[in-house]
Amino acid sequence: MLESQKLKNMQNMKCYAYIIAGVVFQTIIILVFALTVMRIKTPSVRLTSVTVQNLVYNTTGSPAFSMNLIAEIAVKNKNFGHFRFDNSTTNVTYGDVIVGDGDIIKGRANARKTKRFNVTIDISSIGITDSEILSNELKSGNLTLTGLASLRGKVTLMKVMKKRKTAKMNCTMTIQLETRAVHNLDCE
Repeated sequence: MLESQKLKNMQNMKCYAYIIAGVVFQTIIILVFALTVMRIKTPSVRLTSVTVQNLVYNTTGSPAFSMNLIAEIAVKNKNFGHFRFDNSTTNVTYGDVIVGDGDIIKGRANARKTKRFNVTIDISSIGITDSEILSNELKSGNLTLTGLASLRGKVTLMKVMKKRKTAKMNCTMTIQLETRAVHNLDCE
């Protein structure tokens, strides 16, 4: 009888050990899942390419420029859920002056994918007051502009977790006036 009691205790101990090992294993799996998949990151927004159309500029007398930019914008979603963003505006500035803007229509970047779309931006130097700096830059043949955008939206994970995120874009580009080519497209 004593041996059967010892055997029963050993079997109980093994059963408890297996249960504890299973609970520890499940806890580790849940912890890894929570720290990697469930962490919501802010999507990134960048200008991937810019095409210049209808460029007109004047370096004599009153310096001025006008053009249309076709900007390809990429929204990179690094999350395991989709990012749905609202309507927004892309601004293009020269120095601190807004010289053009374009509309971004609402959209959705799927999980771990990049959504690409084009925005047409009409640019004009009408609001620029410092004509001496503008004149020098136009005479040099290169024009430096900055593209800014802010996309507000929600990241949704498994149709349960929703978190608001704002993706910001700040890209600087140099337009070579004679060739109408964009150089040094740099996004932060």
